[in-house]
Amino acid sequence: MKVLKFGGTSVGSAKNIQKVIEIVKNISQDSNVAVVVSAVGGITDKLLNAANKAVAKDTTYNEVFNQVKLIHLDIIDELIKTEINSEVKENINSKLNSLEKLLEGIYLINELSPKTTDKLLSNGEQMSSYIISEAMKLNGIDVQLKSSQELIVTDNNYTNATVNFNQTNNNVKSYFETNNTSVTLLPGFISKSENGEITTLGRGGSDFTAAIIAAAIEAEELQIWTDVSGMFTTNPKLVKQAKPISHISYQEAVELSHFGAKVLYPPTVQPVLNKKIPIVIKNTLKPEDSGTYITDSNSNGNTNAVKGISNINDIALLTLQGNGMVGIPGFSKRLFETLSQEKINVVLITQASSEHSICIGIQETDADAAKMAIDKTFENEISLHKIDPIIVEKELAIIAVVGDSMKNHQGISGRMFSTLGKNNVNIRAIAQGASERNISAVISKKDVKKALNVVHERFFETKTKQLNLFITGVGNVGERLVEQIKQQKKYIKEHLKLNLRIVGLSNSRKMILDDDGIDLNNWKSLLENGENASINGFFNAAKTMNLRNSVFVDVTANYDVANNYANYLRESIGVIACNKIACSSELDNYNLLKRLSRKYNAPFLFETNVGAGLPVIDTLNHLITSGDEIKSIQAVLSGSLNFVFNNFNDKTKFHDVVKLAQKEGYTEPDPRIDLSGVDVARKILILARESGTEMNLENILNEPFLSKSGLESKSVDDFYQTLLDDEVHYQNLYQSANKNNCQLKYVAEFNNGKAKVGLKEIPEGHPFYNLEGKDNIVMFYTKRYPEQPLIVKGAGAGAEVTASGLFADIIRIANN
Repeated sequence: MKVLKFGGTSVGSAKNIQKVIEIVKNISQDSNVAVVVSAVGGITDKLLNAANKAVAKDTTYNEVFNQVKLIHLDIIDELIKTEINSEVKENINSKLNSLEKLLEGIYLINELSPKTTDKLLSNGEQMSSYIISEAMKLNGIDVQLKSSQELIVTDNNYTNATVNFNQTNNNVKSYFETNNTSVTLLPGFISKSENGEITTLGRGGSDFTAAIIAAAIEAEELQIWTDVSGMFTTNPKLVKQAKPISHISYQEAVELSHFGAKVLYPPTVQPVLNKKIPIVIKNTLKPEDSGTYITDSNSNGNTNAVKGISNINDIALLTLQGNGMVGIPGFSKRLFETLSQEKINVVLITQASSEHSICIGIQETDADAAKMAIDKTFENEISLHKIDPIIVEKELAIIAVVGDSMKNHQGISGRMFSTLGKNNVNIRAIAQGASERNISAVISKKDVKKALNVVHERFFETKTKQLNLFITGVGNVGERLVEQIKQQKKYIKEHLKLNLRIVGLSNSRKMILDDDGIDLNNWKSLLENGENASINGFFNAAKTMNLRNSVFVDVTANYDVANNYANYLRESIGVIACNKIACSSELDNYNLLKRLSRKYNAPFLFETNVGAGLPVIDTLNHLITSGDEIKSIQAVLSGSLNFVFNNFNDKTKFHDVVKLAQKEGYTEPDPRIDLSGVDVARKILILARESGTEMNLENILNEPFLSKSGLESKSVDDFYQTLLDDEVHYQNLYQSANKNNCQLKYVAEFNNGKAKVGLKEIPEGHPFYNLEGKDNIVMFYTKRYPEQPLIVKGAGAGAEVTASGLFADIIRIANN
């Protein structure tokens, strides 16, 4: 025989009750079943709400009660459309009239005792089971309605009665031995005391009823039908990648349920655990789903040591500490006795081996009462400064990993804590039992979603890592980066096991954010209709979203954006910078960003600062890391200037070539940044710093080639006019180089701790001489490469190659 329990959403509407009837009909064809149901349509909560309003002399209790009436009568009309409709309604109306009189009495005497509460609430299950039994009969089911109050005997502890199992088991066995109907329908939650008073079984009472029946008759299995397809590896509302657990042990299920998994309430299923009766969690709305099978053993072929991850929110952490505790017995006893007297449940306990402190986790709603009681208990020790007043921390949560086999696998806790640490989730306390079935950590409540996602990814999604990108600056380069990500997204997921999601986009006018990932098929229109852009608003959104593996990508040349890097790094959000301003800023700021990157384990990459998509900085870092020493660097670092001087001759105008370079996207919007040499100076400064030399931009000698009026121009338009006016000056530069059979190249040099930039005439045969188009070249002379330098050469400007360099940095972060 099987026992089935339906409650909550399963009996929340006539439509769902019809599904329940179909499920029972199918199962009862192969086996006799006992069916336990809870109150339909959330009636229990509504009745309690009406009673509380009545006690408070709030006349709107009648409105709530009218809702109760309508729910019952509407369900009858939808389920029972035959001549017995009026008979069923008459019976229910009789019950409702009695309930109404009871509520009137509560209103008049202004009191709601536990005994009256049980009398009131028990009506919900009784009416619901009657309606469902009549509907089952109409559907051809051989069903008998049996009141649980005639079977389950308890004490007089109203609202949370204790079961007398000897009498109850005898009653249940006796009834089912003589009952031959295919289906026995019983209301859950309700019972009677030994002297015949109405009682209820407290929280999870319907589950408890089903477990009591199942254990007494030694059922084949207990099926608990809910609105989810079993137990999941974690909360599917917070972690989209959560997976149903096919098989789990009793103890694992109890641990997960204790730590927030609402499918099962541990105390209520204890009777079937004692008899080792399997429990199956099924979905009423999707009966074809396999659900979760819970047995005494967890051996189901699953090799994963961790079965699930759960959490409890709204936790307060109380710390009792002081030097006067060390070596003195009795502090723990007095602490827990005080909490017990206040009826405060302890969720988590941890104590340092020094005996200097004890930390306990309790529900946040109990925190103030707990502090008052504990401080009073220890007021003498506090006054003598032997211990401190109790310290209370709120806005916390507990995250727990659960698995019977964790004790047989090394490094579970290490992986859990390192994963949390890498994502800037601070751990306030840790607890682990000797059984190693559960490892718990207390964290900030705001970090729960991120913590569940990163730990779930670590233990259940090792094949695919998710990276969440916040990109600001979607102009020429940024647009191509987004398109490259869109194009390669599927390939990267299949071959590199990386799930790249753009969750934030911003330009100078608008920004959009979506923690589910922005649809890249129409990102431009979404951005155009987004909210007004704000540098601080974009950062605050990234901070608030608090997503795992978050990376901020700066594709601007904006000072204010660059000045915000430190804020991102402090939140453990990685930074990828195309913008050179931060890395070429004051040395103190550069060093600060490096320190923050290390401290908060947040990558800070800026490969595209030098050489666009060329691996210049990566090559330099590998040289340094492997123990090499940089002696000097010679480089052509401006793709834009190389383009300009490769296309400028006695048949072209310097003004026209610069215009062409800007049109092709090789120069900044303000070409003075490129042509003044400032951009190149910033690049050699970054290389010098990455080589280990401490210097600032003003330490670099800049030998300008622009005319005096060009250097002093006040605007971009003024600058272009100077190029026309001073054409002779630029032609003279070309003629001098041509006369000496040389090419003009803008060269950056770093040697013996000093750096300079300037225009040079490069003779034939030099590696720079044949540098074409927008190409860059960097020559590293090192201790290992003293004569023949290590050379990096290739396209050093252009939107596509710069975007690809940013893309490469994204992949570098993902692979770490």
